[in-house]
Formats: sequence, C-alpha cells, structure tokens
Amino acid sequence: KTYPKEQIKVAIAHDSRNNSRYFAEVTASVFSANGIYVYFFDDLRPTPELSFAIRALDCHSGVVLTASHNPKEYNGYKAYWNDGAQLIAPHDKNVIREVEQIEGIDAVSFDKDESKIEVIGQQMDDQYLDMLMGLSLSPEAIQRQKDLKIVFTPIHGTAIKSVPPALDRMGFTNVHIVKEQAEPDGNFPTVVYPNPEEAEALNIALQQAREIDADILMGTDPDADRVGIAVKNHHGEFQLLNGNQTGSMLIHYLLKMWNEKEKLDGKQFVAKTIVTTDLIEKIAEHYQVNCYDTLTGFKYIAALIKEKEGKEVFIGGGEESYGYLFGDKVRDKDAVASCVMIAEMAAYVKDQGMTLFDFLLDTYLQFGLYREQLHSLTKKGKSGLEEIQQMMRELRSDPPKTIGGEKVVSIIDYLEGKEKNMISGDQKPIDFPESNVLQFFTEGGSKISARPSGTEPKIKFYFSIKGQLTDKAAYDTEAQKLDDKIKGIIQEMKI
Repeated sequence: KTYPKEQIKVAIAHDSRNNSRYFAEVTASVFSANGIYVYFFDDLRPTPELSFAIRALDCHSGVVLTASHNPKEYNGYKAYWNDGAQLIAPHDKNVIREVEQIEGIDAVSFDKDESKIEVIGQQMDDQYLDMLMGLSLSPEAIQRQKDLKIVFTPIHGTAIKSVPPALDRMGFTNVHIVKEQAEPDGNFPTVVYPNPEEAEALNIALQQAREIDADILMGTDPDADRVGIAVKNHHGEFQLLNGNQTGSMLIHYLLKMWNEKEKLDGKQFVAKTIVTTDLIEKIAEHYQVNCYDTLTGFKYIAALIKEKEGKEVFIGGGEESYGYLFGDKVRDKDAVASCVMIAEMAAYVKDQGMTLFDFLLDTYLQFGLYREQLHSLTKKGKSGLEEIQQMMRELRSDPPKTIGGEKVVSIIDYLEGKEKNMISGDQKPIDFPESNVLQFFTEGGSKISARPSGTEPKIKFYFSIKGQLTDKAAYDTEAQKLDDKIKGIIQEMKI
C-alpha cells in the first residue's frame, strides 16, 4: 500500500477484557508492518483517553480493543478517525470496502516493525488529566466539600487507571474504591454483566455506600465510557438514577455555572440523541443555549462538534445510555470526565445544603417532570428479524392516532427523512442521515420512539412522558402516575 509522503500515525489502546492486550499487539504489528507509525499504550486505558491521544498526537486514526459494556464472552475493535471520533460515513463504508478486497489471511503482513512502535503512558495520562482539571467550574465548592464521601467502582475495568487519580487531582480526599471490583479482570467475576446500566452490576458498591453513608456512588463500564450513579433520595434511601436523570442534571449544572460566570453569549451549544429526554432541551431553552439532536450513537454528537468547530462552542452533551461528554478535547463519551463532573456537581449542591436528589427535584420543578423508560423486545433468528421489520412496516403504514389517551400530533420517520404534521397533514423534510427510527409526538409533550437495534436481534421502544411537578412533596405520586401511564401505553401498543 502506498501512502502520501507524510508519515501515517495511529494510536492503540485496550481494555481489561480477556485477550484485549494480545489483540492490541497484533493490531500494532499489522500497522507497523505496513509502514504506519504506532503510539501504543503501555497498559490498559479508558476509551476516552484513546480519543484524546489521537487529537493530542495528531494521529490519522486510532483503535481501542474493547466490547465496552457487553458480556465477558465478547470482544471488539473500535475504529477512530483523525478527529478522535468513531468512524461515520463515508469512512466506515470505505474501510469495509478495503477490508473486503483482502483475499485471505495470507495477504496480511504481521511482521512487526519495532522502529515504528512508540510506547506511550504516563505523559499522555498527565495531559489527559490536566485537560480534565480544566473542565472544573466550582473549585471553591470542592475545597469546602473535599471530604465528600464518594464510593467508586470500575467494575474490573480500565477506569481504575484514571478515575481515582482524577478525583484526587480535583481535591477529593474521601474516595472509597470497591475493593472486590478494583482489579482489572476480563472474567468480571463479581457481576453478571459489567454494565452500570444493570442495577445488579452496582450491588456491591451500593452495599458499601450504605455502610459508610456515602454522598454518591459512581460505577463505570470496562472501557470507561459509561457511568451509572446512585444518590440518597428524599426518603434517605440510595436510588440508582437513569441516564436521562444524570444527563439532565449535568446539563442543568453546566449551564447554570456558565451563566453565573457570564460565559454564555449565544455561541455555545449542547447536544443529545433523538431518544434522550427532551428535558435537556427545556433547560437549554431557559439559558438561551442551542440544543441539537443527533441520531443514536455518540459518533453523531462528535460529528456535530466537528461541524460546529470555529462557529459554536460545545459545552456538553449526552445520551440516555449513560454516556456524557464535556468540552471538545475528547470526541467520544467520557466516563472519567463524567465522574469528575458528577463529583463536582455533588460538592457544589452539598455546599448549598442540598443533595443531588434535591437538585434533580429542583430541575423537575423548574422545567417539568419527565419520566423515561426503555422497553426492549428480543426476537431471535431469521423469523425474528422479519417480525421486527413487520412491526416497523405496520407502524409506518398504520400509525397510532392516540397514545396514552393523547392525540398524536406529529410523526418523524428518519428512514424516509420527513416529519408529518398529523393535524394539517403537511410534511416537511428533516436534515438527518437515514436511519430506521420512528418517533411519535403527542399533544401533551410525550415522545415514543421505535428503533430496531443495529447489533442485536432487538427492537427498542423509548418512552418519554411529560408531567408537571409543583411541589417536591408530590414527587412520588406524580412520578408513579407517569410510570403507570407508560405501563398503559406498552399494553395499548401490545409490545
């Protein structure tokens, strides 16, 4: 393969999964054998640090060996472009086209060229951690609340390398690491799935949080791009928050602080995916900050940041599946930055005599009470795939006129690239890449999304129901009403 005169450079990292190191070494061998210069991390590292390194080292591409939050049997290969983001069109298709032209394994050169491999580590860690420190918005609150009681678990993954040192640099002195899950281990011996979205994965951490009466619990997935949290609710019990709740609080905190520091001038934006709560949009609206929607997948948020470069400044964003990002130095969801920002937010509200749950309720009081739920249907085999396709066909040809007793006022079809007003019958094009997703919007502000999974034999339904909260004391009752409404809609839609 011939390249232009400039030296092509890539960065490679890996997580704690079985064989990840071996696969990373093979990847480095192949790149170097083909004349490509490799920056190779000396040990496991979080995915966001790999994204950061691509940009910091001016690489053309990057790879991290990980299967993220999937079961232990899996492994995977995440490919990145020169902006530090995962590949999107046309690069994804072009890469696969190149792969398909390889006639067999014999055509691949595995003869490692040591002169083309440079081991990186501590120096890059320091650069990455320095960048994280620069995100801080309330250093004074941290100073006053430095003994904030934090329980942290990396769930046998890479975050052990970065989260404790990051929290330490921020000034937090009372961090308790869950010993049983501190050691990187690809068998993930203490959990069924190493996924902080699953309550079971945080059981041991929850037990420890109760024992020491912690202020906050945080748990990251194996490659440290997702984080789940638990806080004490208004009954004094630890409660796991979902990704929409954590994401909404983070955006509320960021915009509140940017506003207080008089840093908002109409040239900033936040971003979320189409299936993430619209509460984020309401918060942004209040602060007169642009809020953009993207397709599901953080690579689309990264593409948006690239598109807006030099025109608008990215403050932060996220998706309901526990992934968040702040600033533009990393171009993938970053659980290390998230842990730092969540801990700072907890210190800030504690400094005001509140808990994070109080802050969540305040957010609902100010902007509306939103309840979200994800409902997945698994349909295995070829017949299952056909069933899923048939469900989408029926939703397109005969869409529901009411959902949960509310009139459907508009439908967005991301496959056909149009939005239809169900009252007037008018249609208008939407500016989104093609994707097999349908969204139904009701007169009461509810949003229901249907999306077949791209990687599993599943169809996912995302429910977002809007209500009002006028009094914190009414939260339990109002939240239950909305949950019951979602339950009713699931039965009504026969899913």
